[in-house]
Amino acid sequence: MSLLDLFRMEPWFFFTTVAGFSLLIGSFLNVVIHRLPIMLQRRFKTECVGYLSEQHPAVLNSKHATAESGLTEKYNLVVPRSRCPHCGHMISAMENIPVLSYLVLRGRCHSCHAKISLRYPIVEAVTALLACAVAWKFGVTFAMLMALFLTFALIALTVIDFDTQYLPDEITLPFIWLGLIVNTKSLYTDLLSAVWGAVIGYLVLWSIYHLFKLITKKEGMGYGDFKLLAMLGAWLGWQALPAIVIVSSLIGSIVGISLIAFKQHDRSKPIPFGPYLAGAGWVVLIWGKAINNYYFHSILGMP
Repeated sequence: MSLLDLFRMEPWFFFTTVAGFSLLIGSFLNVVIHRLPIMLQRRFKTECVGYLSEQHPAVLNSKHATAESGLTEKYNLVVPRSRCPHCGHMISAMENIPVLSYLVLRGRCHSCHAKISLRYPIVEAVTALLACAVAWKFGVTFAMLMALFLTFALIALTVIDFDTQYLPDEITLPFIWLGLIVNTKSLYTDLLSAVWGAVIGYLVLWSIYHLFKLITKKEGMGYGDFKLLAMLGAWLGWQALPAIVIVSSLIGSIVGISLIAFKQHDRSKPIPFGPYLAGAGWVVLIWGKAINNYYFHSILGMP
C-alpha cells in the first residue's frame, strides 16, 4: 500500500500529516517573514556602497560603510542560527518546536525570560489551519499540494506587507510563473485564462494607481500590489479577479475606516493593501466557483 492510498483510506492520518507538516512550514515562514526584508535591505546597502565606491573609491575603504552594508556578516534564511533578540541566547531544537515550545516556555526566553512575541505561534497555528482547509477542499491530489505552496506564500506576503508595507519580488514573481506553469495542465483554470489573469491583474491596479495619482497627486498603493494581483490571476484565472478585488476592497475599507474611527491608526500613514488581496485570493482559491457562480449568474445575469 502506497502512502497516497493510506491517505485516502485514513483521512485522520492525512489531515494529521498535513497539519504537522504545515506547523513546521509555519515555523520556517516566521524566519522568512523576519529575515527576508533584512536580507533585501542589506543587499540594497551593498549595492549602494558598490555604486558609491565606483564614484568615490575612498568609500570602499571605509570600515563603517562596509559594516553598515552587511558585507562583513553572512546573513540569509539559514545563517546565523535563531537567537533571542534580548540576550543572544541560541534557540535550541527543543525550544523551536512549533506552538508547543511557546506553551512549554510560557511565552518567554529560556535564558533571560524576556517575552516572546505571540505572533510566532499564531503564524504557525494559522498556517496549519489554512493548510487543513486546503486539504479538505482538494483532497489527496496534486492540486492540494500546489494550493499549499500558494497558501504558504500568501501567509508570508501578508505578514511582511503588514510589517514593512513591502511585497518582495522574490516571492511574487516566482509564483506568477509557477501559477502559469501549473495551469498548463489546467490545474485551477485553463492556461489562456491564467495568462490573461496575470495580465489583467497587473493592469487593473496599475491603472487605478495612475488614475488616483493623477487626481490626488498621491500614491495610493505600491507596485507590489500589482504583482500580487497578477500572481493570483495567474493561479486562478481572470474570472477570479472581480471577486478578489471586490472582497479585498470591501474588507480593506471596513478595517481602515474602523482603525481611523477608533483612533488606532494615523490618517497620514498608509494602510497596506497586500494582506487584503492575499486573504481574498485565498478565499477565492477555496470557494471561488461558488463566488463566481453567484457573481456572474445572480448579479450579472449571465448564463
